[in-house]
Amino acid sequence: MPSLKKLSTVLIASALISAPAFAADKPFVTVNGKAISQTVANLFIAEQTSQGAPDTPELREAIKNELVRRELIAGAARKQGLDKKPEIKAQLESAQQMVLMRAYYANYLQANPATDAEINELYESFKTRLGNTEYHVRHILVATEDEARALIDKLDKGGKFEDLARDSQDPGSKDEGGDLGWMAPSAFVQPFAEALVKLDKGTYSKEPVQSQYGYHVIRVEDSRALTPPPLEDVKGQIVQSLNQQKVEKLLQDLRSKATIK
Repeated sequence: MPSLKKLSTVLIASALISAPAFAADKPFVTVNGKAISQTVANLFIAEQTSQGAPDTPELREAIKNELVRRELIAGAARKQGLDKKPEIKAQLESAQQMVLMRAYYANYLQANPATDAEINELYESFKTRLGNTEYHVRHILVATEDEARALIDKLDKGGKFEDLARDSQDPGSKDEGGDLGWMAPSAFVQPFAEALVKLDKGTYSKEPVQSQYGYHVIRVEDSRALTPPPLEDVKGQIVQSLNQQKVEKLLQDLRSKATIK
C-alpha cells in the first residue's frame, strides 16, 4: 500500500471532511452512517497525483483508509463534545476562513490573470533595476562608525581585507574573507549599492557605508557585463509577483469599503 505524502497538509480536504455531502455527490465511503463525499476524496487524489503518485486502486484504497481514520477520530471527538469547546470552535472557524480566503483569491486571479502587457512591463522594470553590470564584492560589517574607520585605517596601512573580515558581524561571509560573490547592485540595500557602483576594481570604500545592518567597508574585486535572464526563465516569478500585487490591491479595496471598529 503506498504511503500518502503530506496528507496532513491538505487543508481544504481536512476542512471539508466533516461537511455534509451534496445530494448529487456520491459518497466515497461511509463511516458510522456519515458519508464522506467523492469530492473530498478527489482532493486527496489530486494532491497525491500532483506529487507524481499514479492514480491506482492501491492509492484510492490508502486514501479511503486515511479518510476513515480521520472520521473515526473526528467522530469520537464530537461525541466528547470537543467541537463545542470555545478554543476548538475558534480553530475550526479559522481553518474555514483560510479555505474561503484561498478559494476567493484563486477565483479572483482566475478572473483577473496577469496579461502579457503586465508581464512585459514588469520584466522591463526588472531589467532596468538589475542594470548591465555585476560586481564581485567583499564587505566587512561592524556595529559602529568608529570600528569601520579603524578597519579602513588598517587597510590603508596594508592590512589584508580577507584577514580583517574575520571580525565581521556578517556570519554568512566572515569565514569567506567577506566574499559575497558576484552580485548586481540591485541585490543590495540602497546605501550599499550606491557606494558599490562608485568603486573601481581592486578598491575599497574610504568612508564607512551605513545601512540598517550597521557599518560596511566594501571592496570590489572585479566587475563584468550582466546579461538579464530571458523572459521565459523568469516569467513564473513575474506572474507570481503580479498575482501578489493584485491580491494586495484586492485586500486594500475590500478594507476601504469595510466597517472596522
